[in-house]
Amino acid sequence: MIQADLNIILPEILLAIYAMLALVAVVYTGKDKMAGMLTWITAGVFVLLAMWIGASGAGDNVAFNGMFHDDAFSRFAKIAMLLSGAAVLVMGQDYMARRGMLRFEYPVLVSLAMVGMMTMVSAGDLITLYMGLELQSLALYVVASFRRDSVKSTEAGMKYFLLGALSSGLLLYGSSLVYGFAGTTQFSGIIDVAGHGDTPLGLLFGLTFVVAGLAFKVSAVPFHMWTPDVYEGAPTPITAFFATAPKLAAMGLFARVLFDAFGGVVADWQQIIALLSVLSMFLGAVAAIGQRNIKRLMAYSSIAHMGYALMGLASGTALGIEAMLVYMAIYVTMNIGTFAFILSMEKDGQPVVDISALNMYSKRAPGRALAMLFLLFSLAGVPPFLGFFGKLYVLRAAFDAGLAWLAVAGVIASVIGAFYYLRIVYFMYFGEERDALDAPRSPVQHLMLVLSAAVMLLGVVNFFGVDTAAQAAAVALLQ
Repeated sequence: MIQADLNIILPEILLAIYAMLALVAVVYTGKDKMAGMLTWITAGVFVLLAMWIGASGAGDNVAFNGMFHDDAFSRFAKIAMLLSGAAVLVMGQDYMARRGMLRFEYPVLVSLAMVGMMTMVSAGDLITLYMGLELQSLALYVVASFRRDSVKSTEAGMKYFLLGALSSGLLLYGSSLVYGFAGTTQFSGIIDVAGHGDTPLGLLFGLTFVVAGLAFKVSAVPFHMWTPDVYEGAPTPITAFFATAPKLAAMGLFARVLFDAFGGVVADWQQIIALLSVLSMFLGAVAAIGQRNIKRLMAYSSIAHMGYALMGLASGTALGIEAMLVYMAIYVTMNIGTFAFILSMEKDGQPVVDISALNMYSKRAPGRALAMLFLLFSLAGVPPFLGFFGKLYVLRAAFDAGLAWLAVAGVIASVIGAFYYLRIVYFMYFGEERDALDAPRSPVQHLMLVLSAAVMLLGVVNFFGVDTAAQAAAVALLQ
């Protein structure tokens, strides 16, 4: 029995063992001398694990009496997280090395955070949920303040830690209420209590607190206050990591809790998720208009995009789950390309984050400007780019679920949000010419930018099988 359980969680075990062996290895080989190589090795391990999970996974495998699920839903999320984590590691390696920030702890902490994220999306129990969430969070608290000589980086880590502790408290209080009224911490037991007859009021209160704790992790309004400061203060490669894999993991966990544990009371949580969605979409769209720092702008962009992903969850249907997964896959791809571009923005070797520095960038680097234009149009949801179809998916799911008002609100918020994306395009093509930015140094960053932009255009013809995999994942979650 225990052997079968260990086989199911083998990818998580191997990644945890790799992280521990890497720690031991660097102690005996000179620590930071291995940091660069360790970063590439870690990215390679992520890719190999993603390939293994994609090739070997089949069916719904349950470990430790239902505490851990290996199904199509968790496999979809794990593959996307591992591939995005690998992309962020390799495209940020040069940036970190040239600024003396590439230390061996960086890839090790990212690996441990990834173990936590993989556990989160497979959770079948409130205890497993909390274990995965805290393992991810503890690693991210450290990497947020990774630049020890920067006041902003230290401030970012401190804010994230304090507000993260608050969200963990809300989550634990909600979990205790759920356990008290359901008599179990397993999702399968909770749904039996919550889906038959009159649901205890205390259980619904517990659900509300759990949703509040999870909303912090996806930076949904009104639990978004940490996002702009952390995005701005953390080193840019780490900001890129925050914007990709952890968001996908948190959204996957959100779906797992809502449908596996509270799938019988959709009407009770639907209104909460719909409210979080509409608030996030509008605050992200409006607050980003006044931003001049591109990292803070991407923070508010992230808040808005999480609102669209939550729209899919609010529908409470299989189509909604599928739409959310497709949207998150597109969102992660867009962010990888966008942050690859931001990482290359330098003047005299120093990072540049003011969007006005991009004035007439198309004249100096027309190919890169065009690739960035594709990504910005996709982020804004302009057809025919892939981001438009991502938004169309969630809007259709909300409309089909009887949430026409939410779909209309999403369209309005998308129109408002298009302004700040198009403003960057305006600067690149029509702004007043200024001193040129440095030529990009990293071919990996250039490759990631071009590949992401190409996916945004070519994905219109073929979703690369993502929609089929997302549909299978949605069916698996509702079984």
